[in-house]
Amino acid sequence: MGKIFAFVAVLVCFALPVHATRIKDIAAFDGVRDNQLAGYGLVVGLNGSGDSDQTKFPVQSLVNVLERMGISINRTDVKVKNVAAVMVTATLPPFAKQGTKLDVTVSSLGDAKTIAGGTLVMTPLRGADNQIYAVAQGSVLTNSFAFGGQGATATKNHPTAGRVAGGALVERELPNVLAGRSSMRLNLSQADFTTASRVAAAINKQFNGSAATSDGGSVTVQVPSDFADRTVDFIAQLENLEVVQDVPARVVVNERTGTIVMGEAVKISAVAVSHGNLALTIKETPKVSQPAPLSRGETTVVPRTELKVKEEPKRLSLVPAGNSIGDVVRGLNQLGVTPRDLISILQAIKAAGALQAELVII
Repeated sequence: MGKIFAFVAVLVCFALPVHATRIKDIAAFDGVRDNQLAGYGLVVGLNGSGDSDQTKFPVQSLVNVLERMGISINRTDVKVKNVAAVMVTATLPPFAKQGTKLDVTVSSLGDAKTIAGGTLVMTPLRGADNQIYAVAQGSVLTNSFAFGGQGATATKNHPTAGRVAGGALVERELPNVLAGRSSMRLNLSQADFTTASRVAAAINKQFNGSAATSDGGSVTVQVPSDFADRTVDFIAQLENLEVVQDVPARVVVNERTGTIVMGEAVKISAVAVSHGNLALTIKETPKVSQPAPLSRGETTVVPRTELKVKEEPKRLSLVPAGNSIGDVVRGLNQLGVTPRDLISILQAIKAAGALQAELVII
């Protein structure tokens, strides 16, 4: 157990030095963001592993596709297992131009066993405004397989979802949100008043009087007159400025896995902790009473229960006040408990008011 905490202490000690971070890594300009696209399509060419006849909408979609190609067919006559209905999703990055290729994710909607080896038929991808921004088509790669018979099956990875690398082409461009603007808003990834103030100070140091803060989540930046026609150059210089991001004191606990992560700003006051384990053992050993031969007696079972209760003696352990995360880890390491027990101890220390950090349980 001591090795686990020693390993954690080593990892945290590497994070103690304070390093500056580029603005581009902790903030983004308002309007410069990704957009989600989605569309409904068909994967064809499957080797009998497509949707069954019980799934109605793949047949309807296939008939509609054939009718658009000039082939008339009765829907009741269509019974194919080489087609699967899928949902196609993609992410449209900012400033994407016509012809830019995007990776798409293909996921089965019906009861297809696998879509490995299939081909995605031309699928329009729409945005939240219901406009078509890209069209996807290509071979689906799942990096998986699914085989089996009546008695056994073998499956690797997830055979009903795959990707088409570079399978979508951008058909509609997003408007340029930076063209002709004299001011822009820089949004922080994590709202914090201290970090916002440091970002504004770093910008004003490089570009005198260009930045101002109105809240802890954004910084308003005025484009200097020297960069009136060179907005891209101004942004390139601005986003490479370095600031020290303020990190809140926070302890994150995952009770399901027993994982505990502490930030470098976590401090603890002096507190005495006692944590003991109670072991209860119950053992059933019934005794059988067997009558003598030819005695016409009856066999009886006499129940017998052995009960043992063991409680490990634990003394109060003093966890000294810690000025750094290393001191906190060393103090908690003195208790010699498991990570799951430590979760309960941290909750109790927080309830006692000795933990100067936010305790987040996920």
